[in-house]
Amino acid sequence: MNIRPDDLHGLEIQTLLQEHLSHMRAISPPDSVHALDLARLRRPDIRFWTAWNGNDLLGCGALKRLGEHDGEIKSMRTAARHQRRGVGRAVLSHIVAHAQADGVQRLWLETGSTDHFAPARRLYAEYGFQPCGPFADYREDPHSAFMRLDLRPLTPAKHA
Repeated sequence: MNIRPDDLHGLEIQTLLQEHLSHMRAISPPDSVHALDLARLRRPDIRFWTAWNGNDLLGCGALKRLGEHDGEIKSMRTAARHQRRGVGRAVLSHIVAHAQADGVQRLWLETGSTDHFAPARRLYAEYGFQPCGPFADYREDPHSAFMRLDLRPLTPAKHA
């Protein structure tokens, strides 16, 4: 699996993100859909990555900066035919590593609270994310689950 930065201009990622938005709109009330469209994902405060196996797009995820020491996980999606194969875990690990290297001390995320989102909540919990209240511009919503992960700063390697 090759995880790399993406400029969101390729047809494959545009198709996957459209699938993501359509799915979110189909299973969540309109006011509870917080997935970002292409224009909002291209903002300078967002870094976006895609996971590939050769020319096959496996999944994606993004890191949105919320200030100097905070970041938000956005647009985590695994292509349907690649679900339950570790793609989400690999993308999440990649994003967390980049966030930590960039000085992020707290990672936040919003996901759904219904059964459709149970696999995502389990993945985040296994990674150490804890339930929390709304953050940034989010409001309390029975269809949302908010989670937070506190990161330890990287310590410089000791030189002999």
